Amino acid sequence: MSNITPQEIKKEFLKSRMGIAGITILTILILTSIITIIIIPVETFQEWNNPESWITYPKTAIPVWVNLFLTEKIPEHKILVEPNIETTFNDEINLTSYQFNLNFNYDQFPKDFIYSYLLEYSGSPLLQMSVIRPDGVKLELVSTSLPHSNLKIIHNDRVFSTDAMIKKELVLQEEEFQFEIDRLSVEDIIFSKTESNNTLKGNYVFLIDFYEINEESKIIDSKLIIGGKAFGIMGTDELRRDLAIGLLWGTPLALFIGLVVSIGSVIMGLVYGIYAGFKGKKTDETMMRFNDILYALPALPFLIILSVTISNSIFVMTGFLMIFGWVGIAKVARSMSLQIKTRGYVEAATIMGQKDSKMILKHILPQLLPYAFASIAISVPAAITTEAGLSFLGLGDPSFPTWGQILHDANTFGAAARGFWWWIVPPGIMIAITGLAFVFIGNALDSIINPKLKR
Repeated sequence: MSNITPQEIKKEFLKSRMGIAGITILTILILTSIITIIIIPVETFQEWNNPESWITYPKTAIPVWVNLFLTEKIPEHKILVEPNIETTFNDEINLTSYQFNLNFNYDQFPKDFIYSYLLEYSGSPLLQMSVIRPDGVKLELVSTSLPHSNLKIIHNDRVFSTDAMIKKELVLQEEEFQFEIDRLSVEDIIFSKTESNNTLKGNYVFLIDFYEINEESKIIDSKLIIGGKAFGIMGTDELRRDLAIGLLWGTPLALFIGLVVSIGSVIMGLVYGIYAGFKGKKTDETMMRFNDILYALPALPFLIILSVTISNSIFVMTGFLMIFGWVGIAKVARSMSLQIKTRGYVEAATIMGQKDSKMILKHILPQLLPYAFASIAISVPAAITTEAGLSFLGLGDPSFPTWGQILHDANTFGAAARGFWWWIVPPGIMIAITGLAFVFIGNALDSIINPKLKR
């Protein structure tokens, strides 16, 4: 190994196209991690495995951008949460109307719709729900009284398009259509043309009216969900989770695992190898035989056993990966230490009576730092792929949305057989891109500090 200054390393690195490409990719990944931590609430990350947090999202919905490449547009899943509110008084009757506007321009019918509300009221309000179609036809959907109460209560309820009373109301209005609607679903009836069973595009207005006598209710929460087959940038999985959130949170988690494991492994390996090579004799022999024993152990089976018997926590897994990651680095560090300690300035320092710790830190360790940086960069992909492999086997930490855990869930629900490519391809690409960034950086550094590779 030749002596090379940090300035020379920087100068040579900036000339390497591979190194520049690796730094560029890594910078994008770091910025993505920072933006994810700042913009996406931590609660969303913590609720990753809570089904209630994703109940309003669709199951296995395809990404919305797929519509750009389709001739027949797939309906997008819409969650409308900001209705226009109007309140009117007529004698003793108080009417509060909530109006949701929906622009529907798709070639397929929605899957369903749900109106969810949280209402504070007393008495027995009358709830009526209707829809005004783009062609001006008004269809009555629901007319029902809420449970009576003499005191102010908070009532939480949902109106589903699958409710039998909605279908009955629509069948009573069959004269609006020029074809039989008995066998059609509620969504097909509402969103079809009057003369044929094709989608009617345009602006729909859903009206929810609350009628009360001498009382005024208060809506605490009100939203209309139009069930679609496309949602979000990366779609959703079987548990309705937004995969874009999982992929974004997986970026800082992958960098954390990769960097912590690689830095910890390199530091342990350098210290162990340098000390063994510097001390030599029986100390070197004993330490390297222990190193050989660990080196001979199959890492993956041991990691699987440890994950099953001890813990599958992501932090415990990181510690296990460090334990099995330093042995190879220790061998190289030991051979370099044996070469460096024979140089004249090291022998002179020994004759002058300098302490072993000072000689290692001052004369040997600085010579190995370029190798250490290259080793850190090269070790990161192995740590990330090992964690992904353990998670894919179901031995990862399920409370963290790592890319490997996403792939495990995809395999569990048969995403490949069912054609849910958006559940499989993006996490795989992210693992490959992250690994590629560090491989580029590591190879660029290795070619600079290793004279044989450089030539």
